[in-house]
Parts: sequence; structure tokens; C-alpha cells
Amino acid sequence: MNPVSEYFGDIYRGIKTATVGMRITFKHLFTKAVTIQYPTVKMKLPERARNRLYVNMDDCIGCDQCSMACPVDCIYIETIKSTPEDNLGTTSTGQKKRLHVPVFDIDIAKCCYCGLCVYPCPTECIKMTDVYEFSEFDRHNLIYSFSTMSPAEIETARVKAKKMEEEAAAKKAAAAAAAKAAAEAKAAAQAQQPQPPTDPQQKPE
Repeated sequence: MNPVSEYFGDIYRGIKTATVGMRITFKHLFTKAVTIQYPTVKMKLPERARNRLYVNMDDCIGCDQCSMACPVDCIYIETIKSTPEDNLGTTSTGQKKRLHVPVFDIDIAKCCYCGLCVYPCPTECIKMTDVYEFSEFDRHNLIYSFSTMSPAEIETARVKAKKMEEEAAAKKAAAAAAAKAAAEAKAAAQAQQPQPPTDPQQKPE
């Protein structure tokens, strides 16, 4: 091939390739730019967007399913057993609440927004919201506490639960002692029963 033709052919192919690559750029040069005036104007998020978590404590039963499902351990839950005289109410699904939940914290700084904590919840009290503006200068402000119990209510629940456990332990110990005493009395009664006399002339088989 003629070196001159090859030289100008390479120039032509280079210009053509650049033109194809810049086609979209040239197209936008003559298109009116549209800028969203954030934060006064915000884009609508998809319906299933996963952002900040929210917990409805009125429906929480303290089952700890969400905490166990979390892959990064960003959910912290503590529970206290309720006493028979406590009435904690029911959830919106009609399930009776049997545990106090004094601590329900979510460290959103650790959250990876996977949504795995939402699905196992039996009462659907935890969900992902469309709130995405929650930046903080102090990471401790990213720990959200959802528990609605006051310190006085927590202390009262702990005292009542401890008393109930002590009473249950005392009843168990008393039942065990009674069973042991009954067993000893039965053994003593059997030992005091007269043994039938043996015949000295009876030959052993």
C-alpha cells in the first residue's frame, strides 16, 4: 500500500473514531440542561428503596429475630420477662406481648442497608424507610434508640422479674426437697417392714 494513502487513511479512521465516541457529547451540547435544585427539589425514590431503619415499638415483641439476621451486628436488643400481673398489650396483628424491651438500638453507621432484618420480623415492626439525609459530625448520633421505656419503668420491670425468678427458684427448691423427703420416708417405711421368716429345713434349690 502506498505510504501516503496509508498515512491519510489512519488520519481519517482516527477522526471517524473520535466522532463516533463524541456523538452523545455533541448531542447534549444542543440540549437544554436540567438541574435539580437540591435540597428544595428532590428526586422521587423508588418504592422499595432501602435507607434508614425505623422500628414501631408498639408492635415489637422482643423476639430478637432481626438482630440475629443482621450480618454486621448493628442491632442491639435487651429484654425483660414480664410478670403475670403485667399487661403489655397486643400488637397490631393481635399477638400478645410478653417481654419488656428496655433497649432497642440500631447503629446506622454500621448498617449495610441489606434489608435482611425486615423479613424475619413476625410483626413487621421494623422496616426500611425512604429517609436518606441523616449525616452527622459525631458518629454516636447515628445510634438510634427506639425503646419507649423510661429508666424508672426499666428498673421496676427488672425488680419484678428478679423477684419472680427468686420465687420460682424457691418453689422449685421446695418441690425438690418435698420429693426427696417423700422418697426418704418411703425408703424408711420399707426398711421397717418385718421380713418373712425363713424355714431352716427348706433346702436350697
